[in-house]
Amino acid sequence: MDRRDFLKGTIGSGIAAGLAWAFGGYARLLAAPPASPLLYDLVAVKGGEPEVMFDRAIASMGGMAKFVPKGSKVLVKPNIGWDVPPERAGNTHPKLVARIIEHCLKAGAKKVSVFDHTCNQWRRTYTNSGIEKAVKGAGGSIVSGDSEGYYQEVLIPKGKRLTKAKVHELLLEADVFINVPILKDHGSSRLTICMKNLMGVVWDRGYWHRNDLHQCIADFASYRKPTLNVVDAYRVMKRNGPRGVSVGDVVSMKSQIVSTDFVAADAAAAKLFGIEPSDIRHIKLAADMNLGRSDLKALSINRIKL
Repeated sequence: MDRRDFLKGTIGSGIAAGLAWAFGGYARLLAAPPASPLLYDLVAVKGGEPEVMFDRAIASMGGMAKFVPKGSKVLVKPNIGWDVPPERAGNTHPKLVARIIEHCLKAGAKKVSVFDHTCNQWRRTYTNSGIEKAVKGAGGSIVSGDSEGYYQEVLIPKGKRLTKAKVHELLLEADVFINVPILKDHGSSRLTICMKNLMGVVWDRGYWHRNDLHQCIADFASYRKPTLNVVDAYRVMKRNGPRGVSVGDVVSMKSQIVSTDFVAADAAAAKLFGIEPSDIRHIKLAADMNLGRSDLKALSINRIKL
């Protein structure tokens, strides 16, 4: 499956799913799922705004209620690492974060919390990324990841280089964990997508960089798999990542990938970026550890073009 086949291939299944959720307005898109929802390993959407693409993707997967039980505590973990505006594509798109929160609350979530252990100063990053405003506007709760007191040490039994880590209490308390990375270039790991985004829930990221970053990424992925992964590829930073230098680093792809399997989502996103998944070492390591599937040909994929 090449990059063109992945996003521009046959869309019959996407149209079929879309017809079942005809454009009857936002309220209908947030309604309860049909009795017999279509099931896919992965959904790839192209050509819409971030919130609209997510509406279509989650509908084709059976609706958010399939993943968020009533009364549950939900953690939504975007990338909010950098003090840059949305057009720089350093952080997850705020419209996507807001829409995910709205779907969770509509499904009956008791509380939806959002945080990241930022790289730049957290208050400026939360504000200038547009994510703090989006979270509050959607009814979510945004929490700091800046104090070590929020983190508790856990063991990682399957880890090879990373056998323990201090993890933010919101992850430990969450019934549902939704991982929402942005696809972009990264100077150390080559790409940052789903598994790399999990570095934002731990306190000591420096240890990972000093002790085989790719293996540590795969090791921590074995600790707790997200309930759902939503890859933001609306704007994609193609160079100078992870912070970027200017909007000249960014290309418009208007795409999104949704899957319960973060290895599959990372593999698909790598293909979208133009890199073979096998060339990203932590994706290969995670697949070898049986944490997910990187062979896209073996997956049931719903391709939706808006």
